[in-house]
Amino acid sequence: MRYMALIYGDSALQAAMNEAELQAQMAAYNAFTEELTRRGGRVGGEALHPTTAATTVRVREGKVLTTDGPFAETKEQLGGYYLLKCENLDQAIEIAAMIPGALTGSIEIRPIVEWE
Repeated sequence: MRYMALIYGDSALQAAMNEAELQAQMAAYNAFTEELTRRGGRVGGEALHPTTAATTVRVREGKVLTTDGPFAETKEQLGGYYLLKCENLDQAIEIAAMIPGALTGSIEIRPIVEWE
C-alpha cells in the first residue's frame, strides 16, 4: 500500500537555524532517505520552498482568485513529503517516526487511493 507522509514544521524555527544546524538537519534527512531507499519503501519525495513562495488559488463565481502564501495561518507549515510503499499503517507509522521533522514538527500519514 502507498502512503503520503506530509512533513509539517515551524518555518520560523527553520529560519532561525545556524549553518551547522542546517547541515546537521540535511545530513539527517539524507541518511533517512538512503535508509528508506535501501528498504525499498521510497516511492518519491521532495522538499518544498517556504510558504512565502506559495500561491493559493480559488475559483469563486467563475473568477480565478490568487493569494500569496498558504490558505490558512497555522503554526506549522507543509515543508515536504515522502511517498512511501508500506505493508500497512503500522509500518507507515514506524517509518514516519524516523523522519527527522517528527522531532520538532509533525508528520501526517495519509493512504493513497488506489484506483482500479
